Amino acid sequence: MSSTQSLTQLFALDHLLEPEEIQIRDTVRKFAAERIRPHIAEWFEAASLPARELAKEFGSLGLLGMHLDGYDCAGMSATAYGLACLELEAVDSGIRSLVSVQGSLAMFSIHHWGSEEQKQEWLPKMAAGEAIGCFGLTEPDFGSNPGGMRTNAKRDGDDWILNGTKMWITNGSIADVAVVWAQTDDGVRGFVVPTDTPGFSAPEIHSKMSLRASVTSELVLDSVRLPASAMLPEAKGLRGPLSALNEARFGIAFGAIGAARDCLETAIDYAETREVFDKPLAAYQLTQAKIADMALEVGKGHLLAYNLGRIKDRGEVTPEQISTGKLNNTRESIEIARTCRTILGANGITLEYPVIRHANNLESVLTYEGTTEMHQLSIGRALTGESAFR
Repeated sequence: MSSTQSLTQLFALDHLLEPEEIQIRDTVRKFAAERIRPHIAEWFEAASLPARELAKEFGSLGLLGMHLDGYDCAGMSATAYGLACLELEAVDSGIRSLVSVQGSLAMFSIHHWGSEEQKQEWLPKMAAGEAIGCFGLTEPDFGSNPGGMRTNAKRDGDDWILNGTKMWITNGSIADVAVVWAQTDDGVRGFVVPTDTPGFSAPEIHSKMSLRASVTSELVLDSVRLPASAMLPEAKGLRGPLSALNEARFGIAFGAIGAARDCLETAIDYAETREVFDKPLAAYQLTQAKIADMALEVGKGHLLAYNLGRIKDRGEVTPEQISTGKLNNTRESIEIARTCRTILGANGITLEYPVIRHANNLESVLTYEGTTEMHQLSIGRALTGESAFR
């Protein structure tokens, strides 16, 4: 019996899923194992990946914007989308980030807040992976406090002129379209910005030690002129970008536990074959205690994610519930990755095994789409009725 089957049976997880959801999960798992896993260590070490090629393959599988309806999107359940995120991140967080930013941030913003013309122009191409999107909210000096953003949009006749800088933008350098949030005289508004617009540039960020198999960029908007039709008409204030962030955080609650599961499976397989003092490492009480404790957290993380999926599929999920999933599963997953590294010893720091790569990636996943502290405060506000953000 494989370690994956053992974990599944320990918590009887498949009994909580519908047959179609299991089929989607298994399809993504098989694709990721055959197409991505053999190359991911090389891509991570080289800090590059064939993102455009992968995007088209993800599109052919129906993974891009899969939880959105219409416009050639698959219209799957939130739970099915979460399971896809889990299986992608079990291979690498950067791969899940590509899919998550495309579907939950860029496509969701256009789908939820855009005009019919914007939807028709961009969503079918993005669903097919023929166009790649990015999401410009975070700035060099404004991450947890997006309301302080300095990027601005000013009226010039019927046009808009955008100036500003965005930072840590996944897919930025390869994107065909950017959803950019900017201050206007009417509050924060969103804009659909084709990346070939004069004045727009997206220099890639290098020297990363985390999410190396992912494109991360700065966005520079230098007097970018856009027509009035570029504004997302239905998004006014921070409600627009924060709603998209909740979509991405939901996927992370699933995805992070996939990375943890992969680390644990690797550690179990290693411990069963590594001999120490003439018997397998797995035969020692301390090793089994570590494995048992980690299995509990992986199982509980799955249960939490699945429950969030069911609540979201009913249309009842709240931001603080999503914060609970994101906070718990990222925090536990990085601890599991670190503990698994100790089981592998020195072998755990090499790219021959996925553990150190997952641990490095989870350092980013822990803080992006809301830091641990911000999610603690979100939950604290929900429980006490008091806001401690300022």
